[in-house]
Amino acid sequence: MEIPRDQVAALIDHGLYTSAQLLGYFLVSSSSMSAETCPSLKAENLVFLGDALFREREYRRAIHMYKQALQLYKISPKQNTPTLRSSLSASNRSPSPSSVNGSVINENEVKFKVASCHCQLSESKAALIEMEGIPYKARSLPMHLMMGKLYRSSQHNRAAVACYKECLRHCPYVLEAITALADLGVSSKDIISLFPQTPNRSGRPLYDQSDSSRWLQCYVEAQCCIASNYYKGGLEILADLLQRFPNNVHILLEIAKVEAIIGKNDEAIVNFERARSIDPHIVTYMDEYAMLLKIKSDLSKLNKLVHDLLNIDPTRPEVFVALSVLWERKDERAALSYAEKSTRIDERHIPGYIMKGNLALSLNRPEEAVAAFRAAQELRPDLRSYQGLVRSYLGFAKVKEALYAAREAMKAMPQSSKALKLVGDVHASVPSGREKAKKFYESALRLDPAYLGAALALAELHVVEGRNGDAVSLLERYLKDWADDSLHVKLAQVFAVTNMLHEALSHYQAALRINPLNEAAKKGLERLEKQMK
Repeated sequence: MEIPRDQVAALIDHGLYTSAQLLGYFLVSSSSMSAETCPSLKAENLVFLGDALFREREYRRAIHMYKQALQLYKISPKQNTPTLRSSLSASNRSPSPSSVNGSVINENEVKFKVASCHCQLSESKAALIEMEGIPYKARSLPMHLMMGKLYRSSQHNRAAVACYKECLRHCPYVLEAITALADLGVSSKDIISLFPQTPNRSGRPLYDQSDSSRWLQCYVEAQCCIASNYYKGGLEILADLLQRFPNNVHILLEIAKVEAIIGKNDEAIVNFERARSIDPHIVTYMDEYAMLLKIKSDLSKLNKLVHDLLNIDPTRPEVFVALSVLWERKDERAALSYAEKSTRIDERHIPGYIMKGNLALSLNRPEEAVAAFRAAQELRPDLRSYQGLVRSYLGFAKVKEALYAAREAMKAMPQSSKALKLVGDVHASVPSGREKAKKFYESALRLDPAYLGAALALAELHVVEGRNGDAVSLLERYLKDWADDSLHVKLAQVFAVTNMLHEALSHYQAALRINPLNEAAKKGLERLEKQMK
């Protein structure tokens, strides 16, 4: 009895994968289509079954079916005009066997399916071996994109760049290829030069220089600015894009992510919340949002965020980083295990490494922290990984290494007040370097007079060297513009040292009104109250 092969295709098209899988077993076991008499049709039937298994996330079984199909393909008589397929088909499977009588499978497409299974199983090396078996001229757009990702994860950056460039030659709108090339150091000019000028079916080029396509060039420039740590320029371009595309969730998230990196926490929170109001089920960058909520000690919002994320998709790395943030106050070791889980799910997930580094520092494991921050830096150097490295090296008195990391940051971000402050922090860690530290802190404040972090560090230096009056006058200049608990704590500490206890009491109380969970304010207030009795 003949099994209707086109019905298996129809079931897959309708998303009825379990039924397609069950019918597929009948198809591949049919006595009328044995491997000996009809190897090409048997191979095609195995691909159908493999497609159904892939959709059911049974990747190893799918690989087994695809491999059997490839073996049969090798022994089957070759057709003069094999069926060619686009890998962009919605169902990612071979065409209906009823569409071309005597059709054979496309060997390269089946290899791509095998590689896709290996990727789902986090077997990058096996996936890459499979993909390298596909001739260059036979590779489609999705194949080039997958190879770019695989080469990048295996740190073959030159090969990754070549693959991503090929993606943009095919289609300039592969935005993830644009971002990847920017991260890999390709200039905006070189990326834009890849965009094809050949016309599409409508007679218009895929990309033209008219105002209607200007947004894509701006997007390239923004990503290249961010990748080169020129955050100010990147934010300006993204803000212009947001005006043109209001309520664009992707642009809002990109802006919020950069604002979080450079310490514009309030602005970042506003943009993350705006993105969530438009798309309440977004998961991308929500771990970054969780970190900001923890800094602000907004535990109710943090709890709700984690609850929402767990209901949306509990398998994403962002969810485990958010869980790590939530658990940090309760159990740092449990928090660390969640952070580690995030990087096992996605070995390129930068916030996971940042969180691991911060937790390792809290647990007094500076060497583990160095490894985590280095891993983040290798993926994409940003301010947080440099800050983490400096803190980690200072944690076990490696001042030379800390200074090298801080200078790396200054070289990568020459116009960053935070990078200047980082070099100052290293010099301030040794008594002989305090004068140099003072100069770097002052330079940071000249570059950005509103940078509270540099003001707090300079005030601490004043206190250490007995210039308490200078510390107070410096910090009081920031009071009118900053409602910040750390500012009030620092002022309280200075006043306590100078025996101005009532002023110290007032600032500790102000700090706790802003952030009731500020441990330094709680402990300081407790000491002060005992002293005043």
